[in-house]
This record gives sequence, structure tokens and C-alpha cells, in this order.
Amino acid sequence: MIKKPLIINGIQRIILVEETETLAAVLRERLLLTGCKIGCGQGHCGACNVILDGKVTRSCIVKMKRVPDNANITTIEGIGTVSHMHPLQVAWMAVGAAQCGFCTPGFIISAKVLLDQNNDPSRQEVRDWFDKNRNLCRCTGYKPIIDAVIEAASVIRGEKTKEDLIFKSNGESIVGTKYIRPSAAQKVTGTWDFGADDALHMPTDTLRLALVQANVSHANIKNVDTSSAETMPGVFQIITAKDVPGKNRINGLVMLPLNNKTDGWERPILCDEKIFQFGDAIAIVAADTEAHARAAADAVKVDIEELPAYMSVPEAIAPDAIEIHPGIPNAYYETNCIKGPEFDWNTVPDKNMVEIESYCSRQPHLHLEPDCGYAYIDEDGMLAIHSKSIGIHLHMPMIADGIGISMDKLRIVQNHTGGTFGYKFSPTNEALLGVAALVTQHPVSLVFNQFQNITYTGKRSPAFLHIKLAADNTGKLKALWGNNYVDHGPYSEFGDLLTHRLSQFIGAGYGIESIRNKNTTVFTNHAWGSAFRAYGSPQSYMGSEIAIDCLAAKMGIDPFDMREMNCYKSSEHTTIPTGYEPEVYCEEELFKTARPLYEAAKKRTAEKNAKSDGMIKYGIGVSLGVYGCGLDGVDSSNAEAELMPDGTVTIYTAWEDHGQGADMGALVSAHETLRQAGIKPEDVHLVMCDTKLVLNAGPAGGSRSQVMSGNACRLAAENLLAAMRKNDGTYRSYEEMKSEGIDTRVKGEWVATFCSAHPVDQATAQGEPFSVYMYTIFLPEVAVDTETGKVKVEKFTCVADVGTIMNQLLVEGNFYGGLVQGIGLALSEDFEDLKVHTSLIKCGIPYPNDVPDDIELHFNKTYRPEGPYGAAGCGEAPLDAPHPAILNAIYNATGARITRVPAKPHVVLEALRKLEK
Repeated sequence: MIKKPLIINGIQRIILVEETETLAAVLRERLLLTGCKIGCGQGHCGACNVILDGKVTRSCIVKMKRVPDNANITTIEGIGTVSHMHPLQVAWMAVGAAQCGFCTPGFIISAKVLLDQNNDPSRQEVRDWFDKNRNLCRCTGYKPIIDAVIEAASVIRGEKTKEDLIFKSNGESIVGTKYIRPSAAQKVTGTWDFGADDALHMPTDTLRLALVQANVSHANIKNVDTSSAETMPGVFQIITAKDVPGKNRINGLVMLPLNNKTDGWERPILCDEKIFQFGDAIAIVAADTEAHARAAADAVKVDIEELPAYMSVPEAIAPDAIEIHPGIPNAYYETNCIKGPEFDWNTVPDKNMVEIESYCSRQPHLHLEPDCGYAYIDEDGMLAIHSKSIGIHLHMPMIADGIGISMDKLRIVQNHTGGTFGYKFSPTNEALLGVAALVTQHPVSLVFNQFQNITYTGKRSPAFLHIKLAADNTGKLKALWGNNYVDHGPYSEFGDLLTHRLSQFIGAGYGIESIRNKNTTVFTNHAWGSAFRAYGSPQSYMGSEIAIDCLAAKMGIDPFDMREMNCYKSSEHTTIPTGYEPEVYCEEELFKTARPLYEAAKKRTAEKNAKSDGMIKYGIGVSLGVYGCGLDGVDSSNAEAELMPDGTVTIYTAWEDHGQGADMGALVSAHETLRQAGIKPEDVHLVMCDTKLVLNAGPAGGSRSQVMSGNACRLAAENLLAAMRKNDGTYRSYEEMKSEGIDTRVKGEWVATFCSAHPVDQATAQGEPFSVYMYTIFLPEVAVDTETGKVKVEKFTCVADVGTIMNQLLVEGNFYGGLVQGIGLALSEDFEDLKVHTSLIKCGIPYPNDVPDDIELHFNKTYRPEGPYGAAGCGEAPLDAPHPAILNAIYNATGARITRVPAKPHVVLEALRKLEK
């Protein structure tokens, strides 16, 4: 140990430390300065940034022996407080730069040093600074972050005040405004605690957990020897499959039983007989410290018989492949879209049809906050599990039987969550935590490192697509045929639902008379498939949006013109792939809005090409994306509203937040009604995401929340006002309601009855699966270096219709972030090689200079009859089809057609070489 004098946030401190401890660990664990976050632990993300003697320092990689005595250290807690904020913190709130908030303290710390050195930076200088200091964000797409720094700089220079930056409510409607989300102040000051922060505040008898995990992808387990590990320092207990009180399986919730050969119970909580994928949990070590638990986990000996690992669909469906789950074929589910009359492909001239094969990759979510959680037995004897779950009520039936507890004794709470982008639609650590708390009868916590986070949690399921598309001589689409395969990894949960999305979205956006589209789900031994933002549509549009571009090129028709010609039109009564008219016909107006933007982009790229020496080629791409808001069919949500003694209103909702803005969504959805009684936004309080306290709202996925839970919050508010309303039109006070025996807490339940008249036919996928859709036209402009193969998206224009915009900051922020995730999907992100793709950098996450600062958003606002106040969702819309648009732009620039993502430089060079031949 060494005695280390330090000045921390202006206060002299003397602490005893080990030389090998990291500065981040000392700040967090010893001083509880948890505004310093640990994301990667490798200096890749900047979440742990502090100021050390005036320099931005990634504290997760700085050992205490390298920290000078009397070093001056500033953490986010020393920058500003909720009551006295630095201009950077105010600006971050004002422009919506804090979404999930996990990266926010590290960015603000970094920006503080920049503005101390240069209070008038250019936007590019800000981006360069963040690149140099390895600041990563997965939510915002970086543009709002750059905006925040520029705005803060104007305050520091005295050109504006902090008050000038903030949207001020006049007490009336806040719909469509830049009203700041309720959690913003805590996020920008580092006081918004996430799961790993909460774990540091747990009781002294808390056991820290570590997992014994598989380091192969497929094997039989012959023996698990824990004897040596049990004697190691600090070990309390080692839990294996035999100790699990329940049936030791996750319930994968088969959604679509027709043509489904599995019952959904394949996934073990702790592997007993087999290992199905790399990282599978085999045992849980419970110890007094995380270090002791991890050391003991390394000492557990697992004797295995390794089996062939099928890491892709072609391998898993090969004739000699064994069944990954004995008794269940590897190709286990099939869904077919059968729309309209049969089509005779033999009658189509070759010039009027295309046949393509394409591939959408295993995109990693790359959330910066590693998976984490904790569990305990609460005051009512309930097993309480806190995690990053975005489906707290959904996960209860998925884990209850497996861990051996009745639903009425189970409680799931969503922690403040540092991004999920869908992976937490599936349970990851919930059952592990529950088993450990039940078996040990102690509070427990489990925190992954980034390696575990990347290698263990689910990924976007890859898809192999084979599509044919035909048109008449004018370019009017006549028929689509498909035979496609989804690689869903070794576990079936939601695999049927995901694959069904291909039946719903391949060909979406266009009036195609005849569709015969078969989609098959396959077990493999690669990463299990979990939900990822835009769920099923990125795979779908890698089929139809590449095919329509190829067909337009073959027929000599402008790709924008061909899409506009074929879009949904009320005059033609065109129908969606599932056979019914869309809920609104808005695409024609969308193309009218986009037309001048597209023509301007064509002109820009033509001018650049005219000035280029040919080494760099420029192009514009286009695609059309459509996405449905909701779970299939008659989806629903519940919320409650309660009038409080002080005249404020509390909204109770399980609208889970993973950065998209659930708190703001619930607030605005309720306030728009409550304001009729003179209730101000600041008088609406939220109780959220605890199954013990709030009703079932359904999971926060599929852009369903604004429609389903937004409507539920609206109805709860309406029902409360109805109870408060007197005959003369005025409103009762809390005391008056109590004296008259009127309930002050009321329920709002919304059900998507729109879908009940035409339920989806599982055999044909025909029906009305969604009550509300989102529509987006993507127009990226790219520069392709023909010598290196590197592609840069220089500008991204997006034209969307998501109905009424409930909050401008939220909707724009979701689009900025989603578009940048689309750029990553198109050009760099992948999780394929288990020896390579194990860090944020190696997985291809974009840094600020990897994406454009020039992102231009345009919104049409067609009122949605089924949406609250006319709103649709927005989260999925920016990521459903940006990637084919980028590939189409590469084609426009170079003539090289690429039909797989990511289009890394070697892929682009290979396509360019094919042109030369």
C-alpha cells in the first residue's frame, strides 16, 4: 500500500491505495465518485475521463503508481451541481445531448478541457478533440454533442447566457417543443446512478458474482470440478446447474407456433449437459469481492467433449450437420408471405427482372454500459431483481419457472440504463442473479466487463437473402419472390417473431401485387440472436431495397423515380406486404418533400466528381424504410395517474427507458391532457419500471412505447380529469375527491383494437399486424477512395414521417443516433470472429470523425389516428434502411454493386476489381 495525497475536486485528500489499482477504481470504489463511469476498461470509450493536472485522462487505464503526489483531479462532480451548473452541462441538457447519459460525464470532462484552452472552436476542432481523447457515444450520433459544445462556448465567450439556451414552458402545451427530459440534470452532473454504481452502495453482506463461462462454441459437458475453487480466498459458494431450484431453463415464449418445431425451452440458465455458444454460463461464483469471485471462477475446471461448431446458416443446414438441440432440426421455424395471385416468372423479359443474393451481418449493439444487475429478498419476501431489462413484465414469465419461484413472489426493476438498443429485450443476467440470491440468501451483484458484454450478450441475427423482383416495361413492380434464412444463434427466443418481420417488411413501402416470400430460422452456435433496434427490418431491406436499386439500374430508371412510382398511393389502393392498406397514405408527400433534396444531392455529387482526379468518387444513394409500431396484433399497455395531496399528479408506468427518452415520453403524453386542468409540466411526477409498483406496459421495443404506453398515459390522464371534473366544468381538489369518496388514482388501458378486425394469418402472414407505421427516405452522400476502398458518408439527409412530434429533442436525437448506427452497420460494425471482435474498437464502433457532422432531418407530420395526439413511434425508423442506401450510394459513385454489410475497405476493393474485369 502507498499513502497518496491528492487534490480531488478542489479538496485535499489522503488515501491508501495499491500501486496497481486504477485511478477509476479508486475514485469509484473508495471515494464513491460514481460520475466516473467504466465502460470498456481499455481506454477506448472515454466514459471514465477525468481531468488530471489539466489534461483529459482515461482513468480506467491509469495505475495509481503513475498518479503524481498532490495531483489535481477533477471529476464530473467537480464541474457543476444540479443547482449550479457549468455552461457545458446546461448546453448538454438544452440540445438533448444526454440520451442514456452513460457517456455524458466523460464527454463533458473532455469538453471542459477543450474550452479552457480554446473557447471558440470550430465544429471540426471539437470532433477532432473528441476523436483524440477517444470519446465514444452510441446514442446521439455525435451531432447534438458537438452542438452542445458550440453552444456552451458562446456562453463562455459572453455572447449568450445559460438561460438563453433553455426552452422555457409557458405553461401550455409542450408537444413538439424542446422541453428538457426530466432525467437530464442528473445525467449531466454525474448523479444519475447506473447499475454498477448502485452495486457500490449495497449492504456489507452483499456477495459479488463472477461466471464460469464457456470458451468454446459447442461441446458436451462431462464434468464441472469446483473443489479447488471453493477453497480460494473469499469464496462463499459456487453454484452449478444441480443447485438451481427451478427447471434451469429460460422460457423462450414461442409466439408463432405454426411451422415452429421448438417449444422455446432450449436455453439453460447454467449449462448442464451441453455448451451451445461461446460465453455460455456454466457456474456462478459468489464471493466477498469481485476480484475474489473472478479468481475462483478461473480456477473451476470444466471437462468437455468439443463438438462441431456451426457458426453460420450454411454450416448448420448442411446435410452432415448434427442437431444442435437433439430432437429439434437446426432449421426450426418457417414463415411465408403469400400475397396476391400466383405470378408466372417465365413470362418476364430478362430486362424487367433481377435476382440477387445479399447478406445482413451480425451487428453488435455496442452499448457502452456493460451488462449489470443485482438481486435481493425484499421486505415483503419477494425476490427483487434489478437489471437493464427493457421488458420487466415480459421477463417475469421467461425466468420464473427456470429459477423456481412463483410470479407473485418475483419483482423485476429496471435500473437506470446505459443504452441497450434492444439486447435487453431478452433476459441476460436476470435468471443468474435470481438463482444466486435464492441459493445464497444474500444480496448479490453481477457486473460484466466489456469483453463479457460483447461476447455473451445477444446480437442482431444475420440474414442470408435470395430475392427476385419483377416490373412491367414502365417500371411498375409486379412481383417479389424470396427464400431467406435467419441465423438466430443457439436459442429460439423471439426467433419466430424476428423471422416473421421478414414476411412483413421485405418489399414494404411499395404496392407489389404478388409476393411469395419464404423465411426460415436456423439454430447455429454463434451468438444468440436478440432484438436490435429496427428488429428484422435491416435484414428485410438488405433484400428488397438492394433489389429495387438493381432493377432500376437494369431498366435505366432513376432509383428515386422508381421508388416514387411504386410507393403506397391512396389513388391506387396499394397494400402493404401483409395485404391491407397502410394506416395512412403519406409516402407520396414524403417523396415530394424529398425530391428537391435528392436533386440537390445529385448536383453536389456531380460537381465533386467533375473536380476530382478520379481517385475519390462521389455518389448519392436512396432507400425507403417502413416500420410498424408495436408487437403483432392486438398490442396493449397500462398506466395509472394519481392526484396527490399537493395538487401534483403522479404517473405510474412501466415505460422502460434505454436512452430513447421514456421519462419525457410519459411526461408529455400525460401532460397534454392534464394541462386542461391547469397542471404544469413540472407538476407531473413519474414512478417507473418496477413490477411491484406499476402495471404491465409491455416491453420497450419495436417503437411501440410512444403509441401503446403514450396512449395509456393519455387515457390515465383523461380518466383522472374525468374523475376530477365537476358538473360546472371546474375540477375537484384532492381534498374534495377524498371527501366525496372518489378514487384519486385511476387506470388507463389502451388496446390496439385496429388490428383485431384482420388478425394475422400465420400461414400466409396476411393481416394487419400494426396499427401505426413510420416511413423514412434515406439520402446518404458518400466519398469512395478507389485506392484504399474506404468509404466516408459525407452528408446524410433523411426525410421521415412519424406523425405528431411529441418532443423535438427526442425525435431528432433518436434519428441522429439511429442514422449513425446505420452507418456503422453499413461500413464497419461486425461480430463474426470470436478472436478479433472482442472490443468496441475491433467491433467497428464509429468515433466522431467516422460519421458526418452534416446530418439534415426533415419531417412530414401526418396525423396517426391510432397514435396519442397523432404520434407514431420513432426509434426504429432511422435504422430500418440506411445501410442499403449507403451501398446504393457506393454503386452510384463507382458502379460497383455491393450486396453485403459491412462494406469494409477490402469488400469495396474487391467489388471495384470485379468492375475492371
